[in-house]
Amino acid sequence: MQEASFQGFFRTLLTIIVVYYVFKLIGRLLFPIFFKKMFTKFESQMKQQGFEQKKEDIKVGETTIDQRPTFRETERHVGEYVDYEEVKKE
Repeated sequence: MQEASFQGFFRTLLTIIVVYYVFKLIGRLLFPIFFKKMFTKFESQMKQQGFEQKKEDIKVGETTIDQRPTFRETERHVGEYVDYEEVKKE
């Protein structure tokens, strides 16, 4: 049967800490590059599908409407509103 030694425990703990900081450093260096690549790929796909708004067609200060918004009836008419006033009986 093996016993755990202080030196083995310390080495394991040190290894975990070093691996954690190495991953943290790599993440700070590589993740921005990775996300920039993803964003440019997504942007090019949107341009191919025609989601890019043509800037040369729009004049400065001009308002453009792509589609008419749909209005739903938010308040339904359920009846007539009657003010209530309490009457005291004498």
